[in-house]
Amino acid sequence: MRDACRTASDILQELAAMIAPGITTGEVDHRAAQLMSAAGVRSAFLGYKKFPGHICISLNEEVVHGIGGPRTIAYGDVVKMDVGIIRDGWVGDNATSVAVGIIDPAVERLLTVTEEILEGAIRLVRPGNRIGDISHFIQSEAEKNGYGVVREFVGHGVGRRLHEDPQIPNFGKRGSGPKIKPGMTLAIEPMINMGTEKVRILQDKWTAVTADGLPSAHFEHTVLVTETAAEVLTWPRKTLSR
Repeated sequence: MRDACRTASDILQELAAMIAPGITTGEVDHRAAQLMSAAGVRSAFLGYKKFPGHICISLNEEVVHGIGGPRTIAYGDVVKMDVGIIRDGWVGDNATSVAVGIIDPAVERLLTVTEEILEGAIRLVRPGNRIGDISHFIQSEAEKNGYGVVREFVGHGVGRRLHEDPQIPNFGKRGSGPKIKPGMTLAIEPMINMGTEKVRILQDKWTAVTADGLPSAHFEHTVLVTETAAEVLTWPRKTLSR
């Protein structure tokens, strides 16, 4: 899992570094395929329930599950990328949101708060706590800031398969759900909307967009539960500045 997650993180960082105005989302997906091939891994997403992309790439009002294609990235956009790979039978999964140039301050705040929420949620990953403690924290922090929390898509266990138990909703009740135990590997991924939490699915049957057309943010890390806390397996080796 450490090796798989390290590779997933490295590929995500390489892709984030190439994001610039004028590049198409299809070009980013193609580059992801090249990086995966060079690393000797394969996409965990390509072909999953017939998903046609190597990564998920979603712009602005697109929440998750965007498919690379002819859409051109523009200055001021927010690009969300979710990278999942399989190495030696193990899955590494992570996501980030990248600002293209200078963006609207309100959108910048959405990205900052969402990333801070993920970091705070990871601090709750320790033996004895429950999954609901993570869910409640994400929901309460997002709503405290006036944001909507997506209900349709959730975090999850990850290991031999992309989606394993337990599910980790970004909303819920403190003290509920399964107990967190050493050895679990969990993909925690808040998906936070600037406006309503409601989403709709486009005609491609994959891309989820906010119902009100306002921007959304998405960050994800895979973490290992140790005897005392959480080890972030997808922590980047280098931090990209926004």
